[in-house]
Amino acid sequence: MGEVKGNRRLPIIIGMFEAQAIAIEIEKIVPNRPMTHDLFKSFAESFNFSVLEIIISDLREGVFYAKIVCTDGTQTLEIDARPSDAIAIGLRFSVPIYTFENIMSEAGIVLSESDDIEDDSIIPDEEESSDSSPLEQIKKYSYDKLQEMLDSALENEDYEKAAQIRDEMNRRN
Repeated sequence: MGEVKGNRRLPIIIGMFEAQAIAIEIEKIVPNRPMTHDLFKSFAESFNFSVLEIIISDLREGVFYAKIVCTDGTQTLEIDARPSDAIAIGLRFSVPIYTFENIMSEAGIVLSESDDIEDDSIIPDEEESSDSSPLEQIKKYSYDKLQEMLDSALENEDYEKAAQIRDEMNRRN
């Protein structure tokens, strides 16, 4: 997660399934059956609850904590959640995700301008060829290698790369 007006990022480590749930929502992929976070949204909406915001609320002993701030129009509640689940839910409700300055100061990392430039390449540097685009290069890999690269991209929370790899895999099916 990154600052809106700044170059700090908050690196929150999450599991592969949670990363997949976040990536699916970012890419607007509609699964055949509702995922847990989609179920939460349907359930909340059925009972006239809406999510107002997500807050990465605490950092204790290297563990992040989050709150889902929701309302039924009458009362506002804060629900304790794992940050990965809170982020996945926040994306589904299209709400802002916040944290506190003390958390950013303690755990945030500062990216230099060169780090902030997105790397669109799919291929590791030693395998890149300068005469073809990253999308052309990805076509050279076997399906198994693409699956391995997809797993790695999701683990590293690089959802843009994951989407490119997923699209190539889907193209082959």
